[in-house]
Order: sequence, then C-alpha cells, then structure tokens
Amino acid sequence: MERMKTRERLNAHSFAFPSLSGNGVIQLSAFKGQPVLVVNTASACGHTPQYAELQTLWSLLRGRGLMVLAVPSNDFGGQEPGSPAEIARFCATSYGVDFPIAAKQTVVGPGAHPFFQWAVSSVGEAGWPRWNFQKYLITPDGRLAEIWPSPVRPLADVVMERILDLLNKANR
Repeated sequence: MERMKTRERLNAHSFAFPSLSGNGVIQLSAFKGQPVLVVNTASACGHTPQYAELQTLWSLLRGRGLMVLAVPSNDFGGQEPGSPAEIARFCATSYGVDFPIAAKQTVVGPGAHPFFQWAVSSVGEAGWPRWNFQKYLITPDGRLAEIWPSPVRPLADVVMERILDLLNKANR
C-alpha cells in the first residue's frame, strides 16, 4: 500500500532513461516547464516511418520548448533487435533523427521501465503500450496529458493541437 502511495506522488519528472549512447542519462526533470512526447519505438515495425514525423515535429517545435524522446523496445514482435550503435545509425541515416533516444527498454509487464509502470498507475491498464510507437504526452509540470496508440501519427491534428495547446500555456 505504501509503495502505491509513493508512486501516486511521483510525476514524469521523477524518471530518467539511460541514453542510447551509454554516456549518461536523460533526466525528464531536465524538461520541467516543457511538454515532452515519449514514444516507445522499434526499427522494424510497420509504424517505423513515424520516426520521420517525430523528427519533423521536433524540428518544428523544439524552439518553442517541445522535447521528443524515443524509447526503443524489443517487446513487440522482436522488432528492435539492434545494438545501440545499430539503432543510432538506423535512426540517423534512415530518418535524420537528432532528438534524444534512450537505451533499449522493456516497456510492458513487471520488468517495464518505471516510467511505463507510472503511466499504468496514473491511468490504469490503458497506460501500457499496446504496440510500438505508442505516444505519451507529458505536461510541463510532469503530468500525463494524453496517450495515443500506434496508428495515431505524430503530425495528426489531434496530436498537434494538444501539443500546441501545452506550448501556448507554457509560454505565457
């Protein structure tokens, strides 16, 4: 019971991901005051072309404060089997990705990264990724604002409108 109470007091800024390069960690607390889009990704998935839209979103809105973070995972269909170097090379050469990428993580089940466990504790079972490229939008104060399933593209109107709304509120 105490563990759940502790988890409920957490927000997204409580979590960090090891970086894909292995040099340090990506602290979500570093992005306080900014919306953050966290996406579990894979290089060999039907949704992998969404990397291009994530890069476009990052290029368009990072100057206004949006942070995009990819979290590679091999949990769905073994679609991210690559090493860190292979993942980095694939993302850079295939999609020009220059937004932060975490080290490969488990995103479902009891061994899932604590961020994904927190999402479940925040909204229930809908917090678990159902497949690669599920998107989690975090508010500037660290709350979970939205979760979009894999088929919802990063540049979809519903995603853009919600991100722009958070950016407008954060920049007032």
